[in-house]
Amino acid sequence: MHIKAGFEIAYDCPKPTPMLLVLSIHPSRNKDLQTPHRISFDRDVSPVDYVDGFGNVCTRITAPQGRTTIRTDFVIADSGLPDVVAPDARQHTIEELPQDTLVYLLGSRYCETDRLGDAAWALFANTEPGWARVQAICDYVHNWITFGYHYARSTMSAWDSYMERKGVCRDFAHLAIAMCRCMNIPARYCTGYMGDIGVPVVEPMDFSAWFEVYLGGCWYTFDARNNRPRIGRILMARGRDATDVAISTSFGASTLAGFRVFTDEVPVKAVV
Repeated sequence: MHIKAGFEIAYDCPKPTPMLLVLSIHPSRNKDLQTPHRISFDRDVSPVDYVDGFGNVCTRITAPQGRTTIRTDFVIADSGLPDVVAPDARQHTIEELPQDTLVYLLGSRYCETDRLGDAAWALFANTEPGWARVQAICDYVHNWITFGYHYARSTMSAWDSYMERKGVCRDFAHLAIAMCRCMNIPARYCTGYMGDIGVPVVEPMDFSAWFEVYLGGCWYTFDARNNRPRIGRILMARGRDATDVAISTSFGASTLAGFRVFTDEVPVKAVV
């Protein structure tokens, strides 16, 4: 199937302001593009792209004084299949883990393994290691946290969402990631597009957060917020937590003045 996706985001800056944007799709999805993926600006901006240490495409700009609008739209091919489910995927011992997975066992800004370790072991020590343990963590987080857009808070961490029992999709991901790391399962934060394809509920469109765990020699997708395999995820970036993949980091004053994200299935024949 084909998916048309993109965004229009505007920022107001009182003076020229350096910004770091993580708004491109992940390089692993470039091969699926049916139309070019280009980020455009309505002002005189000279963007510079680079690939960060996690393999994400980042864009450096200096936003001019006033309002700057950033846009993209593209069509991408997708298998149309839901997230892979592999119940037999086993949990590795620490000694077996590849070197590049070890960073995803450590605590990070929004995933405080030191504060959540006792709770995680009390809850999941008796679960079967591997896929079943990660699914048990997802089930717990899905039921523990109440979802609501009005609960969004940029400073909310996994510990906060555990204590307050509320949050948005990134908080579900952070708590599940922290719990997995406490149980010695490498887990990394993901952000991207995920529309309401294959599900009956239509919600306000936004970028989505989910996570991946390393089991049985592979990285697998899990989603504590929705807690079911979904269709049509378009990965933008991965990292330790939301700090590494923030859609924008402003080195000076800026105000979000407009935000629209879209992702819709389109007929294959509509793409030339």
